Amino acid sequence: MENKSHAFWTGVFAIGLTVTIVLAVFWFNFDRAVRIPYDLVSRTSVTGLTTDAAVRYRGLDVGKVQWIRFDPAHPGQIVIRILVDKSTPMTRSTFGSLALQGVTGLAFVQLDDTGGDPAPLPSSSKHVAQLQLRPGLLDQLQRRGDALLGELESVATRVDAMLSPEMQAQLMATAASVQHAADALTVLASQAAPAAKQLPDTLAQTRRTLASAETLMSTLSAPRGPLYANLDKMGAAADRAGAAVAQMDASIEAMSARIEYDTLPRVNALAADVGGAARSIDHAATVFGTSPRSVLFGVGAATPGPGERGFAWPKAAAASR
Repeated sequence: MENKSHAFWTGVFAIGLTVTIVLAVFWFNFDRAVRIPYDLVSRTSVTGLTTDAAVRYRGLDVGKVQWIRFDPAHPGQIVIRILVDKSTPMTRSTFGSLALQGVTGLAFVQLDDTGGDPAPLPSSSKHVAQLQLRPGLLDQLQRRGDALLGELESVATRVDAMLSPEMQAQLMATAASVQHAADALTVLASQAAPAAKQLPDTLAQTRRTLASAETLMSTLSAPRGPLYANLDKMGAAADRAGAAVAQMDASIEAMSARIEYDTLPRVNALAADVGGAARSIDHAATVFGTSPRSVLFGVGAATPGPGERGFAWPKAAAASR
């Protein structure tokens, strides 16, 4: 009886423990988040995307993929039902794209927003809103595959041309030139070694020269040094020269005043006298030219004019009258 009772309670404990574990797992795995359904419409391939794949909004986990189906109303179109957290800012400018999870080949839905229309996008189980699924990186690579293959072919052609015999010969000649230049640099370095050994002495002499120059500059710039003394002497000489110039200016001004008020009036009077004498000489020359005898007998009385006493009309004029 005791063995049967022990086995019974052992079985009850095992069953209770199993039920507790199942309830705990169910409790921790139960998703209690409120999520809103949205449909992503795609006309491109959705390689790597599976049910329960993650849905991320700019890198943050906001939901999962519920199912993936073909759209019966539009052949070739794929509808992806996603469940997104209620707190996710879904707007009319929100769009989706596929991104890869590392190197696993599995894809997830990446949501993003252009910001063109910030109005909220309402959605419910009865009226599910649709979003545009834009081509991802793989789709873009597939679309550009022909162009990429063309570029790779062009690159391969160029590489083949670079590996031609002529180019190889040119590369060998270039390598030989580089080797020759390296040898020349080696010779130059060996020739410059003696000069490099003398460089410390040259630097020491340069330092001594700089120290001497600094001492000379400090001596010249001293307040009582020879430079300031010579500058003071030059300043005193300039002051004396300025005084002499000022005295010379005063002398010139006095001379100008004397010439203006003393000499010029006399010169003007002398000029007037000379003009009178010149006119007298001119008059005398005129009289001598018209009547040379006036030098011996003097100038006679002037002939009276009309209206004067003793005036008489000439005979021809009287006859005409």
